[in-house]
Parts: sequence; structure tokens; C-alpha cells
Amino acid sequence: MRGTPQAQPDFLTVINLNACVPPSHPLRAIKRRVDAVLEKLSPLFEELYADEGRCSIPPEQLLKARVLCALYSVRSERLFCDQLGYNLLWLWFLDREFSEGSFNHSVFAKNYERVLSADVAKLFFAEVYDLSRQEGWTSDEHFTADGTLVESWASLKSFVRRDGTDRKQLQAAKDDDPGNPSVDFRGEKRCNATHRSATDPDSVLYRKAKGKEAKLCFGAHLLMENRHGLCADFTIHNPITVPEPVMALRQLDEHTALHEGTAPKTLGADKNYHQQQFVRGCRQREVAPHVTCKDGVRVPGLDRRTLNQVGYQCSQRIRKRVEEIIGWMKVVGGLRRSRYRGQERTQAWGYFVAGTYNLLRLARLELVTSN
Repeated sequence: MRGTPQAQPDFLTVINLNACVPPSHPLRAIKRRVDAVLEKLSPLFEELYADEGRCSIPPEQLLKARVLCALYSVRSERLFCDQLGYNLLWLWFLDREFSEGSFNHSVFAKNYERVLSADVAKLFFAEVYDLSRQEGWTSDEHFTADGTLVESWASLKSFVRRDGTDRKQLQAAKDDDPGNPSVDFRGEKRCNATHRSATDPDSVLYRKAKGKEAKLCFGAHLLMENRHGLCADFTIHNPITVPEPVMALRQLDEHTALHEGTAPKTLGADKNYHQQQFVRGCRQREVAPHVTCKDGVRVPGLDRRTLNQVGYQCSQRIRKRVEEIIGWMKVVGGLRRSRYRGQERTQAWGYFVAGTYNLLRLARLELVTSN
């Protein structure tokens, strides 16, 4: 017998959001850890808000919204607010009643400015990593370093001369086509010393390797612990003034100083780190440089006494996991290209994406061990 659709009844319905979420849903493990982290950050939120005035959107919901945006690849705050009104899972995760519905996207974006700072984001990331250490998932001895590039929210057309000599040419192009002006810079030599992006001055024109195209971008460097592949540190930097080998040693020092009990013994890396400065820096810190060697290149401090060890082979095998973190952060977390202008705001978003990856990784590890 053919069934017929029935119109939905127009009367009051009571919905228990907690009952709508399956007990085995991975977001439950993430929510439990996020709530524990936000409870520690509560004193900081008290300092950010005034004692009087109209109540704003709770900062806990703003930070949880960051986690959801990274988990579900939401590209903008407006799109998040549009979907929040009918997504019961998200409403439950934010601790909102179904009757409250979604936020006003303009108010939501305005309130974001208060928590979208590198300090708040770094504390959130650090608390998540400390939680993983307390649960015994991380290693305090073996690490891996790698770098990548994050495209800035600026086009090559915005890369203009610092002295303003091409201002008339650009203005003429904008008068001809205000929406998408045609700028012909063919045959013109452009470099960071003479040019600068008018849209995002913090970005630089840089290419990752020979044969690659140059882009306006930021450098992004990641430190991974080797036990379960959790992100130990994530830093946005200038790839020209601070190269990747220097940033790796700097991150290792900051991580050791920040987390008590950390005593690095090995640091794995790819061929880009097969340099005398990096190897010497590792030896000075009494850390074994487990670096992939370039053919025909000899670096003092890295010979067969290190390469023939079982630990070196293990580090080289585990080193590939850092590419998985970078790939997830770019494809799922939306960090292939920054959605904000400036290095500070890009760094803040990077901390949230890296912290979200760790939360998802912890939830998966818990599920595997429980089964």
C-alpha cells in the first residue's frame, strides 16, 4: 500500500536535545573536554567583560562555535549562524535551547572580536594540550617539526610599490573597473623590499620551493609529539626573516619552558632541515637531530652513528604523521587560506584549528582504546 505524506502538526513540541544525540557520538567526547577547558578559562572571561550593561553572547559559546567551524568546515560566521538555527547537534554542543534558535550574524561577528585574539586562542590551545598530557596521550621526549604556507586574504593585485609611484596606474584601473580592476604587472620586478600588499601588509610574497609559484602568504610551523601525533605547537611567522629550521628550535625551547617535565631527546624533520645551523642547535640542546639527509651533503653532527640507530628509523617513519595534521588543518579546518587579515588574527584562528584537531584526535583515541 502506498503511503501518503502528512502535514506536520502545528502545535508546541518539547525537544530534549541531549536525547537527540547518540551516546556514542564522537562530539560528546569533544564537548566534555571543551567544557573542562572553558571552565579553566572562566577567570579570563571575567576580565574581558564589564560588570554592567546588557548581556552579550557567552564567550563559552563563541569558542565552541570556533570548534564547530573547524570540525565542519564552515567557511564564514554568517553561514554558521544560518545553519545553527536548524542544526540540533550544534545547538546541543553550544548548550542552547531549541527555542533560542541562532544568533544574529552581525552581533555574532561583533562579539567574536573580543575573543578572537592570539592570547585567548593560545590559552585555549595550551589547555587542550595540557589535558592530553594529563590523560597520558602525549610524549615529552620525541617530537617532529615541519612547516607550510598559509595563503593570505589578499590578491597579487594588492602587491604595490611602497613609495606609491604606481598609485596613479592603480587608480586608473579602478576607475575603469571598480569591481575587478585589470592590473598589468608583466615584466615588472616585484619583491618584498620594494613592494607591499595594500590589503594585508603582514603577508609576504614567497614560494615554498623552486618551480612553485610565488604567493602572498604567511609561514606556518608545526611541532608534533610522536606518541600519538598530537599538535604540540603551531606558529604563524614570516618565512623570510624566520626560516623553518630556526622556528623549529624556537618552538622546541618554548614548548620545553611552557610544559614542566618536558625533556626532548629527538626531533625529526625532512630534508629542508638538513642544515648545519639546525643540527648544531639540536646538539647544543642535547637533542638528537633525526633529519632526512640530502644526497651528497654532509653536515657535522649528523653521521651514521645517528642514522643507523633504531630510533632514527622510527622517527622517520612517524615523521609522516605531521603531514596528516597539516592536511587536516588546511582541508577540513579551512586554513589553506586565511579568512582574516593580519598575522595576529591568522595566528588566533590557527590556534583554534590546531586545538580542534587535538580534540578530535583525543576523541578517536578514546574510542579505539575503549573498544
